[in-house]
Amino acid sequence: MDYRHNNPTQDDVDPLYAYLKPLPKIELHRHLEGSLRLGTMADIAREYHLDLPGYEVEQFRNLVQMMPDDPPTADMFISKFGTLRKFYRSPEIIQRVAYEAVIDAALDNVIYLELRFTPIALGRIKRYPLTDVTDWVISAVDQAKAEAGIDVGLIISMNRHESVELGDKFVDIAIDNQDRGIVGIDLAGAENHYPGKPFERVFRKAHEAGLNVTIHAGEWAGPESVLEAIHVLGAQRLGHGVRIIEAPDVMALVRDRGIALEVCPTSNLQSGVTPALEKHPLPYLYAEGLLTTLNTDDPGVSGIDLTDEYVVAMRHFDFSLQDIKQHVLNAAQVAFLAEAARQSLADRLSAAYDLVEGTA
Repeated sequence: MDYRHNNPTQDDVDPLYAYLKPLPKIELHRHLEGSLRLGTMADIAREYHLDLPGYEVEQFRNLVQMMPDDPPTADMFISKFGTLRKFYRSPEIIQRVAYEAVIDAALDNVIYLELRFTPIALGRIKRYPLTDVTDWVISAVDQAKAEAGIDVGLIISMNRHESVELGDKFVDIAIDNQDRGIVGIDLAGAENHYPGKPFERVFRKAHEAGLNVTIHAGEWAGPESVLEAIHVLGAQRLGHGVRIIEAPDVMALVRDRGIALEVCPTSNLQSGVTPALEKHPLPYLYAEGLLTTLNTDDPGVSGIDLTDEYVVAMRHFDFSLQDIKQHVLNAAQVAFLAEAARQSLADRLSAAYDLVEGTA
């Protein structure tokens, strides 16, 4: 990968990173728009003469990637996407970034990936039809899957600050493409400013069509957002969800219903959800029996890969390899796959981790 790890102790020569890198992994929460390679952005910037300080990576890195001296706030994290949106200048570019996002996951030994994308974000600058954008993403992902031997499910994500009518179009596109790898629908964005309630009918239609539902909640707003995601929108999984720690009754509800948390530790640190990795809620939620999983969120923006998140879990949360294995198996259990496929995936992963544990 050509993006830098922000933490120099977690680079490719780190023995723990090197130990964890070959392990098979699952990722359930990765945004395509936050997964662009820096080298690809440099190529695009030069070709299209984008309005940037320069076309060498170090001349624009701070605009698209969280830097060590950036304030750890949601506003700073989100600001990176303002620059990233400048790069979607052609169908070929959209296909390239989708293809590379899957290839990069495969290079990190992710064997099953759920990649979410927002068609309007990819198509807005050139006003591309949303159906065309979706076709381009699907075709690029199919190519990468075939070449890399990785299984990928696609999730269409809509934003809370955009119209319900646009969300309705996204659901229709998802329904029309269920046989082409679209496995679910997502609601993202500033939950602290925009409620999910207006999208209730949109998600009811998604459920009725057999689409899976994951909702960003409990990240930048508290437990009330999680309750809305469950009771109003029918969330099967929660994007982040870590702020349920603030309400034991909501935490119990999530645990008792078997609703999984798509936890992204580095993103949570960089966007101010947690003040320090040592204070992240994940170890407590895991110890309390919730279905927690490990994910990157936006690996290009954060300057990480999924192996880095495993390193974080072992270094800062005192997780053992058995704990990492359990998080991978949790992800297999709640993946948006048919039951037989989930079980096959879990069996494959369990055997691989047992082999590593047996030689450790």
